[in-house]
Amino acid sequence: MLEVPKLEVGSNLTIQRKIKKEDTALNYGSGKLDKLLATPSLVALMIEAAVKLIDDELPEGFITVGKMAKIVHEEPTILGETVSIKVEVKDFNGSRILLDMVAYDEIGVIGRGTHERFIVNKNSLLEKANKRAEKLKNMDF
Repeated sequence: MLEVPKLEVGSNLTIQRKIKKEDTALNYGSGKLDKLLATPSLVALMIEAAVKLIDDELPEGFITVGKMAKIVHEEPTILGETVSIKVEVKDFNGSRILLDMVAYDEIGVIGRGTHERFIVNKNSLLEKANKRAEKLKNMDF
């Protein structure tokens, strides 16, 4: 089991971001509105918070990778408002981390969800990806 001294159930972090044009649905191609926070941007902010909470606590050569994210985007947020994302470790078994995530704007909750990440050796993951890419080179289409 990989030892991560500061990561435990209940560990949490909150990040904030002012919503800009690049965070809107029109920019992501997820809709035609250019004044509202896009769901893909909300998901990205939630995952960013999770990575900031976890990855700095890992030993050299280890990172986390996302396995699953389940997000409900409940309320619209207008361009220029500030969004806060709170992530909290709900379960940790040594390599698998399950997080609860809640997003707020200046009015209240705008979204919530869960996110599962796994701690992996960065070099091993890259090696696995390169071997998989080699299979593609050898395939006949």
